[in-house]
Amino acid sequence: MKILVCISHVPDTTSKINFTENDTKFDTNGVQFVINPLDEFSLTRAMWFKEKQGASVTVVTVGNIAVEPTLRKALAIGADDAIRVDAEATDGFFVAKQLAEVIDSGGYDLVLAGKESIDYNGGMVPGMVSELCGFNFVNACIGLEVNDNGFVAQREIDGGKETLEGQLPAVIAGQKGIVEEKDLRIPNMRGIMMARKKPLQVLAPVEVSAITRTEKFEKPAAKGECKMVDAGDLDQLIDLLHNEAKVL
Repeated sequence: MKILVCISHVPDTTSKINFTENDTKFDTNGVQFVINPLDEFSLTRAMWFKEKQGASVTVVTVGNIAVEPTLRKALAIGADDAIRVDAEATDGFFVAKQLAEVIDSGGYDLVLAGKESIDYNGGMVPGMVSELCGFNFVNACIGLEVNDNGFVAQREIDGGKETLEGQLPAVIAGQKGIVEEKDLRIPNMRGIMMARKKPLQVLAPVEVSAITRTEKFEKPAAKGECKMVDAGDLDQLIDLLHNEAKVL
């Protein structure tokens, strides 16, 4: 079984975010980048299939040379090889088209990804990839088993969980639950050394026009001052909620 894991190169959640060029560009200075956490859950599940069922695992991302340390970390975790599509990830459709080209030419049985990236939280790419490739698709997956040519997946729905069966090839967009946090893997020294020798292929992008563009970034408004109200002063509480918070 050939597995492709799509990963995003995203800012660490502890990084301070700033913008340049009149708030139209993300400032990467001083920002630490990591594997998108939801993608890391799916990568860890792919490693289970590699160890238990002999699957091969390739990781892929769309980006310039700056994303290669993130790919090398994925290789250190245990992926067999990596692919970088040499292009800026301008929007979800552009990224999906690049990934679909890699999938179509690679003959993959299973495509794993996180349900969204933590930077833009678009949640669009896995679904678009499945449509472009004509693969079955399960979103928000919290459990996955694969046998022969089929899969059994569990996903979250309103008020509960749903179990689905389907045939490969498929795109599965995972989240926490497809593996647990305690199962995530930290690269050891041996893995890091081996990752340096594993193949990392750089591909030219296919020509695609982005269908969205970023007009401006804006940080959330700063939190206001906390006002304390005496437990027995109901009139003041109602006044604040009505005239300041505007929730009544």
